[in-house]
Amino acid sequence: MRITSELFVSQLTRRVFNDGGFAAIERKGAEAAGAIYIVSRDRLGQVTLFAPAFQSLVEDGGMRAFVREPATDESTFQARFEREARFDPDFWLVEIETGEPEKYLDLLDG
Repeated sequence: MRITSELFVSQLTRRVFNDGGFAAIERKGAEAAGAIYIVSRDRLGQVTLFAPAFQSLVEDGGMRAFVREPATDESTFQARFEREARFDPDFWLVEIETGEPEKYLDLLDG
């Protein structure tokens, strides 16, 4: 059984803060099953987007998995989130500042 989106985001933010990083919930989505997007910002200001993996790539009942999106700039991310909000307004957007975002996310090769 997969944990709810709200619990996953709560655990993520607590783990990041506990390790000395920073986390902010930029957009709160559906508590139970909202898609979660993670924006990782490093100390130099570079941003990386981690998007939810397609459900067909995740084992049945497995943990939430993410794919690293191709590098781009923040304005492109913002445009993507605006489109996503029109399609599915129940998504979460979390920004983290940490040197190792992979430490907190299960990543699939994308």
